[in-house]
Amino acid sequence: MGDSNRIGIMGGTFNPIHTGHLLLAQTALSEAGLKQVMFLPSGQSYMKKAENILPAETRLKMVELAIADNPAFFLSDMEVRRNGNTYTCDTLKLLKAEQPDTEFYFIMGADSLFSMENWKNPKEIFDNCIILAGVRHGASSGQLQEKCEYLRKKYRAVLKLLPFPETAVSSTGIRRFLAEGKSIRYMVPEAVRLYIEENALYRQVK
Repeated sequence: MGDSNRIGIMGGTFNPIHTGHLLLAQTALSEAGLKQVMFLPSGQSYMKKAENILPAETRLKMVELAIADNPAFFLSDMEVRRNGNTYTCDTLKLLKAEQPDTEFYFIMGADSLFSMENWKNPKEIFDNCIILAGVRHGASSGQLQEKCEYLRKKYRAVLKLLPFPETAVSSTGIRRFLAEGKSIRYMVPEAVRLYIEENALYRQVK
């Protein structure tokens, strides 16, 4: 299957999107030979407290600003348009139904592999995509390899590990910095930083 059929999926709350997200997406794009990476902000996540998450329109705008200068990145609002909780398994089924000839690569941090069995219908997730897991420096390679083999055997999962530069940036840390009145320069793209400051976002949210 050629590169033209390979689409990466970078899902997340993006509350807010930051340079770590972008670096992981770019690493996946380059290392896996993807044509494009879809940024897919979540709607109502069943795994996070809704009161700590900004409205979907605001998060969509921040992602739009963050990826505007990369022609290989594009934004999808399919999850935020759905009512109720959004589940990765449902999203992947819809995408495969719409684009049966596309090979989807779901991009995540390797830490998430240890919790994937707690997601709704994990087998459907593995059936409908290839997992690209970014491995940060210092990760326990023995435990991680063991987990990968377990998932491959139990679910026939296709998993690929991506070496990923260490970054201390996190959405939680950014929200805390903003609530404390500290600068987030270089933690997020400049256009996102300006949007956050102009709209006084996260001033009271930690």
